[in-house]
Amino acid sequence: MQFPSPNPQLKIRTSWQDWFKEKRNLKNVVFKMSISSNPKSDDNKLGTKVEEIRVDNSGGGGSGSDLMGLLSDEILLMVLSRVPESQRKPNCLVCKRWLFLAGRLVRSVKVVDWGFVESGRLISRFPNLIDIDLSRACIGSAKTGSSGVLLTHRLVSVRLNHVDFVDFAANRFVCDEKLVPSEAVERGLSVIANGCPNLRKLVLVSASELGVSSVAEECPTLQELEIHRCDDSSLRGISGCLNLQVLKLIGFVDGVYSSVVSDIGLTILAHGCKRLVKLELSGCEGSYDGIRAIGQCCQMLEELALSDHRMDGGWMAALSFCENLKTLKLQSCKRIDLNPGPLEHLGSCPTLERLHLERCQVRDKLSMEALFRVCVAVREVFFQDCWGLDNEMFSVASLCRRVKFLSLEGCSLLTTEGVEKVVLSWVELQRLRVVSCNNIKGSEVTPALSSLFSVLKELKWRPDTRSLLAGTDLGRKGGRFFKRV
Repeated sequence: MQFPSPNPQLKIRTSWQDWFKEKRNLKNVVFKMSISSNPKSDDNKLGTKVEEIRVDNSGGGGSGSDLMGLLSDEILLMVLSRVPESQRKPNCLVCKRWLFLAGRLVRSVKVVDWGFVESGRLISRFPNLIDIDLSRACIGSAKTGSSGVLLTHRLVSVRLNHVDFVDFAANRFVCDEKLVPSEAVERGLSVIANGCPNLRKLVLVSASELGVSSVAEECPTLQELEIHRCDDSSLRGISGCLNLQVLKLIGFVDGVYSSVVSDIGLTILAHGCKRLVKLELSGCEGSYDGIRAIGQCCQMLEELALSDHRMDGGWMAALSFCENLKTLKLQSCKRIDLNPGPLEHLGSCPTLERLHLERCQVRDKLSMEALFRVCVAVREVFFQDCWGLDNEMFSVASLCRRVKFLSLEGCSLLTTEGVEKVVLSWVELQRLRVVSCNNIKGSEVTPALSSLFSVLKELKWRPDTRSLLAGTDLGRKGGRFFKRV
């Protein structure tokens, strides 16, 4: 069979682009874009218009060659919203229109220049913000060209660019003169309140009563608020945030802030913000009266965190007024309670489920016993890097009979014997986590403790580096649940 020889004059098109180049008579292409392809859809019943866009393909650099410019802001905004987050910043450089539209997609910002807020450029650039962090902008910048020193704290990070930032007389790294004046803060918060009616989260430093009140009045959807360098006068403005659910107050920070939050401010807060679900008090003063007011008024409070607290003795007895409290956290506390009072009058939190102690000094056995009597119904107990937690202090935890989960991390004074006495008394224990506790040895595990390990639902046993790298003796005592690494 013979095939005809191919025609040498016949050209084979390699792409559709070549075909379009040959069709010189194709001058105009009409694109019809409709919201729904089905003419009987509900959108078309409502009178949705079908846009007809004519694109000039005759060449030239006129406005007809800008296809995206023919789209409405709503359609282009829909397209830009589907662009990956990593590509949105380069898209802002295309033109001013894209820059403005991309700003409408931004929901969260961290501001470093207070003038950007006070001038109104923040709102015009990002009109749909719901999360604003002003903590860095509230601290004035120093002179340019000086050596940049970054002071990092667990709660705040401050850049010290000049020696004038340090207040040697008050032993603080940030002096009051370097903070944004209260009048400027009030003007900036007024701009934010008028421009962001849907604001949900706000972080700021040294807020006055008038500034916070303006936000409370104009932003009814505000749900989360964090205030650094807070005092009692600021809490008068916060009490107007009726829908506030998460609140973090930072009063005293050693070397940075020296504000005071007392029982007066806590009582004002309790009577105003009755829908609080989570409250964190850092460096705040107070006593039994302030905690009792919060427990009686904030019936929805489920989580209470105290960090480096300066409470007077006896505050722990007021925890029994928090009837729906589920989580109690103590962080970086130099003391738990200096004078908890008679143990039989403490009361308890019947709904408490989780107790966290992180970086706390727990050398006072009386306050530890009072804590576990108040938290007698707790289900999960967490100890992390607590100083003074030895066998004697840890034995107080046996008062809680309903514990199902225990986590020990960085407790170097605890021994295997001390842990065994407590965990064997918890008949409902289901999960155990032991990490970086150097005095707990796998070779000291008794058969009774090994039998308990075999019935646990979850076990993480890495008390020291040796057990992590070279394995432990649990392989011979725990059966198939423990194997050498």
